Amino acid sequence: MILRFGRSRERERLDRIEEKMQVMLRHDRHEFELAMSALMGQIDAAAVNDELRSTDQKVNILEREIRRGLLVHTSVLGGTDTPTVLVYMSIVKDIERVGDYAKNLLDLALDGANFADVPTSPMWHGLAQEISEYITDAGDAFQRRDEARSRDLLTRGSELLEIFDERVSALVRGEDGGQPVSRALAHRYLKRVVAHLMNVLSAVIMPLDKLDYFDEDPEDRIG
Repeated sequence: MILRFGRSRERERLDRIEEKMQVMLRHDRHEFELAMSALMGQIDAAAVNDELRSTDQKVNILEREIRRGLLVHTSVLGGTDTPTVLVYMSIVKDIERVGDYAKNLLDLALDGANFADVPTSPMWHGLAQEISEYITDAGDAFQRRDEARSRDLLTRGSELLEIFDERVSALVRGEDGGQPVSRALAHRYLKRVVAHLMNVLSAVIMPLDKLDYFDEDPEDRIG
């Protein structure tokens, strides 16, 4: 685990930052659920567009507040807490990106994609539920610095990334009909959501130089 804290005043300052990160993740989950509900034809995409995008603006505002807080933290402590600051700077961007991909998913629905009647509709319902829960689980494992739980979530995340790649390849080969372009894009967006959450989890178990490890496909990762 790479996040360590010293004096209580440092801890209090960083606690406030972590609280904001958890709020960002709650907003991310709300955005994701709105987007997937629209994509599944459960709600009208246009009707939730403003709500999703205003929620994403809240995420962006919190990201900026966290960055400012980290700058203050650095100015007070100098270079003594640089690793911690670098970790937070990295993972807060991953958290912010989850909301961006939720917007991409909603855009598919706004453009007419509707997975309610595709043959794999039950699979999409399952993915929507699992990844929604994954957002919360990743935030909880990070907050608790739960290494065992983080490893379990990373294992499942890796499995999901492989599933997304396999399904995109099948769609490209024409093996699975019905809105192939929308479904391929949705798989790619879900892959990025999971990968960014895995990067957050990596802060619990990996050294600083290996943050963002899961931004790369397995064959491209440096060990």
